[in-house]
Amino acid sequence: QVQLVESGGGLVQPGGSLRLSCAASGIIFGIYDMGWYRQAPGEQRELVATIVSGGRTNYADSVKGRFTISRDNAKNTVYLQMFSLKPEDTAVYYCNAHRVRFDLEYDYWGQGTQVTVSS
Repeated sequence: QVQLVESGGGLVQPGGSLRLSCAASGIIFGIYDMGWYRQAPGEQRELVATIVSGGRTNYADSVKGRFTISRDNAKNTVYLQMFSLKPEDTAVYYCNAHRVRFDLEYDYWGQGTQVTVSS
């Protein structure tokens, strides 16, 4: 059974920082591409950042220079370090594990963690 469990969300003031964690189980973590997505009320889910199995990263333009995604394969965990948070970063943040092998696609999601940026 695959589980992705996010933690680290909360309420933070504008300009503040948070670090999200996502602990994975039930998958061979090191061969999966991992990502963080977010969904604000009334909006579609959007990509925040991804880190492939080889370590290459990709960021949404809106978070470049403020957020850093990283992974610890020994701990089966992916992180999202967020700095200089803005009210528009408020959303539910979801962890994603993704892999394509030949014609099979594996896609798993966590339950989400709320991040609220407000004074």
